[in-house]
Amino acid sequence: MRRASWFTMIKSADLPDTIAVFPLPGALLLPRGRLPLHIFEPRYLAMLTDCMKTGHRLIGMVQPRGVPEGAAPKLHAIGCAGRLTGFSETEDGRYMITLSGIARFRVKEEVQGFHPYRRCQVDWQPFIRDMAGAEADPGFRRAEFLDLLGRYFQAMSLSTDWGSLQDAEEELLINTLSMLCPFEPEDKQALLEAPSLATRRETLVTLMEIALRGGTEGEPLQ
Repeated sequence: MRRASWFTMIKSADLPDTIAVFPLPGALLLPRGRLPLHIFEPRYLAMLTDCMKTGHRLIGMVQPRGVPEGAAPKLHAIGCAGRLTGFSETEDGRYMITLSGIARFRVKEEVQGFHPYRRCQVDWQPFIRDMAGAEADPGFRRAEFLDLLGRYFQAMSLSTDWGSLQDAEEELLINTLSMLCPFEPEDKQALLEAPSLATRRETLVTLMEIALRGGTEGEPLQ
């Protein structure tokens, strides 16, 4: 119930045209997912302070396209906005925060200004379906998926609460694993941009199978 309560607080009509963005390679946020972050750089502390002054409390997670020397990295065209739903302050002035995924967006253009952090004009319309609630995956076969996941976790020396995975709803299971598994940033971007939950699950399966075969095959998935 708590998951539904914060999600339904924001309607599509309330989504702002401009949001602060946090470019962080390998950090994936998906609708209805939860992403913990450690905020300590002064520019992002300023971003957090400004975010808490807004009614929507949204921050856009966007992956950078490489890190060119001496310049701010370009951004991927698609990111996901999260609502600030939890934070705590450490004794030295840093923050541990949680972003709860609301909807993906397409970056229209970066906004120039005097903010120390980056801001973008965004278009929500291509992903307005993200606001409609949990998505189903009719082709999901839990037993086969968990068998592959078990072999992948063993190969990667990862551990998890298998009991909770057995009972998790399919969207929660697929999206949480997409966010947490240690894939390359470009592969994380492919998971983000998947047009449906079924496509994301298929991409996730492919990435785990490639890892079990001992590495990547060709270019990162896109």
